[in-house]
Amino acid sequence: QVQVVESGGGLVQAGGSLRLSCVLSGRTYSTYIMGWFRQAPGKEREFVAAIFWTAGNTYYADSVKGRFTISRDNVKNTVYLQMNSLKPEDTADYYCARNTHFRPGTIVTGSEYDTWGQGTQVTVSS
Repeated sequence: QVQVVESGGGLVQAGGSLRLSCVLSGRTYSTYIMGWFRQAPGKEREFVAAIFWTAGNTYYADSVKGRFTISRDNVKNTVYLQMNSLKPEDTADYYCARNTHFRPGTIVTGSEYDTWGQGTQVTVSS
């Protein structure tokens, strides 16, 4: 069984930065992709970024491209989301998720991810 635990959320002013961390524990060997999603109050969950666990290829939502960077440390079984130039519209609960398979065209689809963390809250004040 695999567990996913996020941390690093908090309150930050617009223009500021935060780094989220996501630690995997348990049987992590079948991890294919790790993704970050977010859900703002009253809105649908949306894809933020993803990284292929072995190859390191990264993908970003257009809304965060150039501001957010996803990275991973395979030794520490940890995924990071560095968030710079934060905007009030980035305010949301951020979730880390694990995908054990890959179907082309589905990297942004939350239902394709098997294991989810409990989320960490990010609030950006204007």
